[in-house]
Amino acid sequence: MNLDQIIAADSAQIPLYAKRDIALVRGEGNYLFDSDGNRYLDAMSNYGVASLGHAHPAFTAALVDQVGKLTTTHQSFYNDARSQFLEEIARIAPAGVGRSFLSNSGTEAIESALKFARIATGRSGIVAAKRGYHGRTLGALSATAEKKYREPFEGILGQQATHVSFNDLEALEAAVSDETAAIVLEPVQGEGGIHLGDAAWLQRAADLASTYGSILIFDEVQSGFRTGAPFYSVAQGVTPDIIVTAKAIANGLPVGVTLVTDAIADQVPGGAHGSTFGGNPLVSRGGAETLRIMREDDLYGQAARVGSYVIAGIEALGSKKVRAVRGTGLMFGIELKAKAGPTLKALQGRGILALMAGTLVIRFLPPMTWTEQQADELIAVLADILGD
Repeated sequence: MNLDQIIAADSAQIPLYAKRDIALVRGEGNYLFDSDGNRYLDAMSNYGVASLGHAHPAFTAALVDQVGKLTTTHQSFYNDARSQFLEEIARIAPAGVGRSFLSNSGTEAIESALKFARIATGRSGIVAAKRGYHGRTLGALSATAEKKYREPFEGILGQQATHVSFNDLEALEAAVSDETAAIVLEPVQGEGGIHLGDAAWLQRAADLASTYGSILIFDEVQSGFRTGAPFYSVAQGVTPDIIVTAKAIANGLPVGVTLVTDAIADQVPGGAHGSTFGGNPLVSRGGAETLRIMREDDLYGQAARVGSYVIAGIEALGSKKVRAVRGTGLMFGIELKAKAGPTLKALQGRGILALMAGTLVIRFLPPMTWTEQQADELIAVLADILGD
């Protein structure tokens, strides 16, 4: 199909997305190709999903093998591929937070986390952070701060949240009480503009949760894996009651993982939650293979090294158009002094695909397989676009 044919067929969709003017049809390593054969450096990995890049040979071979065996079976049956995935998850789970619920997306993983918190505490109050993003289903929307997502559904949200300023210790302390079921925080805000949570703030959240008998939920849907460690919060020395992750964990397959403590897992009655597709053999095999490759190829260390390299390179440009460069590992952003839309379009025109985060920030979530070569490609184009 050519671009016009693809666009015509796509018009059958409900118009929920602001479309970019290309059709991506193929990927190879750290690059994507459109329907006209143009190549693009992938600096977004489909919102942080394609952690191994595109058409990774070992990942592809594992999926082909699994398709020929079994693609779907309910979690009421045991399954070898799922067990392999759970074993790999156990390798990265922090001590004491090793019980899993498998679903299909980040927002589903958040929904289950909120549900488990309500069961464990008998409360409904939520404390979350301003600029935070946790998904668009009704429960997740309660914790999501951005009004454009939340306001159309205010009257029917299952619970209401108090939103405090990110990294503000006093605001957090004032908001948490004995009515709080869950404190829900992104250790690194993605949609909100790439803001890193201070270790002291994250630890204070843990202390408050312990004091008031609340459940601390860290949303690592976007920050998981790509910041140089499986979980940014744990690397900062803070372990929550629940960790939620998705996106990068299965290199493009729809997987959500909710990790909880034994104490929480033991309070959830059988049948209280479920998922027809969650934990199916195909995505489980993909998740197990992704985590194996990350571990054996030390993609955590590569993400940390290349991330530091590219962030330092962008800062060294000294552009007067840039207000700040923020990030860690391969999760970084450039806050501009003017709207970021034109810069995003200019990057695409120069063969680089990136993302927005609000109106001023260009967000980069490249595959964890990026090397200094891809970093240099990005820096060279940014030098032209952001030059004076």
